[in-house]
Amino acid sequence: MITHLEGKLVEKNPTDVVIDCNGVGYFINISLHTFSQIPDREHLRLYTYLQVREDSHSLYGFSSKTEREIFKLLISVSGIGANTARTMLSSLTPDQVKEGIAGEDVALIQSVKGIGAKTAQRVIIDLKDKVLKVYGIDELSLIPNNTNKDEALSALDVLGFNKKQSEKVVDRILKSQPDAQVEQIIKDALKNL
Repeated sequence: MITHLEGKLVEKNPTDVVIDCNGVGYFINISLHTFSQIPDREHLRLYTYLQVREDSHSLYGFSSKTEREIFKLLISVSGIGANTARTMLSSLTPDQVKEGIAGEDVALIQSVKGIGAKTAQRVIIDLKDKVLKVYGIDELSLIPNNTNKDEALSALDVLGFNKKQSEKVVDRILKSQPDAQVEQIIKDALKNL
């Protein structure tokens, strides 16, 4: 029903914001990921999801359409409510959730507070095919628990490179050279950044 809200940022907290849209203040629940993406300027646009229940109408806001789609996928799983989905998106980035589901990383999903082994497995079973299809993730491109990748990304971050650009470049390098060492990944990434 309400797909996005755009207006003046009146109040900003780690779990919620208030946006004034032409004199009407909307209270919007947000994740920590969205909180970190909100600029400290007055004008703000958030993509929203309206949850209608018998006893309440709750508005959830997201900095990107991707995060909103992942939220909608998560709440479609039996046993995952809006607050649990919001906690997942506060603990992990939307990309981590996506890759965790696609890569069947039960430990990653289970690392979120309030999610046990059975729920983590249910999330993966219910959503893996949807995530692979919707986001066009190639199962072969998933490199589970690659510490070389993490170390290389950390080093590039320290050097001041944009995290998203670095991740794309490093993923491309690892696709062509899956066994590349950290130093090689960083050298190749520096040539392409």
